[in-house]
Amino acid sequence: MRAVVQRVDGASVVVEGENGPETVGEINGEGLCVLVGVTHDDTEEKAAQLARKLWSVRMLADEKSCSDIDAPLLVISQFTLYGDARKGRRPTWNAAAPGDVAEPLVDEVVARLRALGATVATGRFGAQMRVSLTNDGPFTVLIEN
Repeated sequence: MRAVVQRVDGASVVVEGENGPETVGEINGEGLCVLVGVTHDDTEEKAAQLARKLWSVRMLADEKSCSDIDAPLLVISQFTLYGDARKGRRPTWNAAAPGDVAEPLVDEVVARLRALGATVATGRFGAQMRVSLTNDGPFTVLIEN
């Protein structure tokens, strides 16, 4: 699994609904916005490891973690984290797991975070999403396991 983790001062995800734009996930104030990519050999154990890391990583102000101050997380699936643009002009997505593999593992990350006590908002898997955030720092870290 691969996650791009950004310290934010608020973030939201909007999708196009039947009646226009619809906010499906939002956090207010200090927290983390997490883009999660899944590859073919990822497992529930890797999802659990990622959740523990996200809950405890010290990226917030004064080297605090979400668990230290009960800061929320916005978790968004993003298969493009496994894009490969080394050759040619078009990225390939061969390393990204298909949706039927990736969706339950992203859901597992969210479930494990919530089991740890986290407040978690999410995007909508497979949807065209517009993500808005205020990057605080900026402070962005890549986590892989």
